[in-house]
Amino acid sequence: MLRALVVDDDRVLADVVAFTLRREGFEVIQAFDGETALQRWAEEQPDLIVLDINLPRLDGFAVCREIRRQSDTPILLLTVRDDEDDIVHGLELGADDYITKPFSPRQLVARAQTVLRRAGKKPARAVRQVGQLTLDPGRREIRLGQGEPISLTPLERRLLDYLMLNAGYVLTAEAIIEHVWGQEGGDRDMLRQLVRRLRGKMARVEDQGDSSAGDLDSAVSPRIETVPGLGYGLVVDSGS
Repeated sequence: MLRALVVDDDRVLADVVAFTLRREGFEVIQAFDGETALQRWAEEQPDLIVLDINLPRLDGFAVCREIRRQSDTPILLLTVRDDEDDIVHGLELGADDYITKPFSPRQLVARAQTVLRRAGKKPARAVRQVGQLTLDPGRREIRLGQGEPISLTPLERRLLDYLMLNAGYVLTAEAIIEHVWGQEGGDRDMLRQLVRRLRGKMARVEDQGDSSAGDLDSAVSPRIETVPGLGYGLVVDSGS
C-alpha cells in the first residue's frame, strides 16, 4: 500500500484530501504545519506528499526545498495562489505538479496518479464501480452485476479506470491520450481504436450480466459516449 503525507493547516480541507486518497487505497499521514510536516516525512518516508503552500511555522516552499534537498519523493503542491511567479517558484524548487484551490477530488487523484507514474511508482488502485459495472484494476477485469468477469488489456484498463474516475464528465481526447499513453505517446487514431475495443468488451460483459441477473431488471449499464470535436465520457443508462 502506498502512503501519502497530506499537509494543510485547513483541517477540513486536509480531511477531504485524506478521505479522497484513502478511498483510492492510500495509507494517509497528516500534518498541519511545516515543521511537523518535515518531521512526519522523515519518520514515515511517504510515497507522495500533498503540500499546501500557506502553512504556519514553515511555509510550503521551505518544506518543499528541504525535502527536495534530501529526496525525490513526488510532491504535489496545493495553493490558492494562481500567480505565475508563485507556481514557477514551486516548480523550480522541485515540486512535481501543483493544483490551485478550489479543486475537485477527481482532479487530485488524477494528478497524484500522474506524478507517481512519472516517479516509477504504481499508483494505488481501488476497485471502482459505476452503476452495476465493476472494474478491478489489479486483476484487470470488469463485470456487470454478478456476471462473469472479462479481462482487459493494460491500455483498456487504464482507459476505463480514467473514464470511471471521471464518470459523468467529458474528457478531452488530449487529456485521455496523456493519461493512457503518457510519454510513450499516442494519437487520436490509436484512442479511437482503443475505445472501440473497450466498447466491445463492455458489450460482452453486459450480455453476460443480463444472462445472470435473474430478477435484476434495473441494472445500470454505463457506456462510453463520443462527444464530437472534444473527446469521450462515461455515462450511465438505466435498464428497462
